[in-house]
Amino acid sequence: MDNEKNNVSPFEVGGINPVSQYFSGKTYLASLTSKDAQVDIANVTFEPGCRNNWHVHHGAQQILVCVGGKGWYQEWGKEPVLMTPGSVVEIPLDVKHWHGATKDSWFAHLSIIAKGVEGSHEWLEPVDDEHYNAL
Repeated sequence: MDNEKNNVSPFEVGGINPVSQYFSGKTYLASLTSKDAQVDIANVTFEPGCRNNWHVHHGAQQILVCVGGKGWYQEWGKEPVLMTPGSVVEIPLDVKHWHGATKDSWFAHLSIIAKGVEGSHEWLEPVDDEHYNAL
């Protein structure tokens, strides 16, 4: 399983995500930018079936770029979007959404978001199994 995790993306996998309490399953985080950069670029890797809770970004737009495997992105009230390598999602400000791996694939995406926006992440309820398993 470690071999799959380490080969899902050309980017560093990193360690256990420090906000893993907002994810179902294991997720890994590697920062790819220096502390002086204006944006934070991180590689986020999800094991199969792992997804984050519904959440909102306030004050900073987020961009996701799929760099390996297959995953889902969904905005509240809209149909889910399958992400494969090269897929790009621009998440508007203040939009409730979630993202994570498909049931049968590792998933890695770059997360790009402006630094220095306090309180930009508002973590909400988990994506329930019934909703996720229907995908």
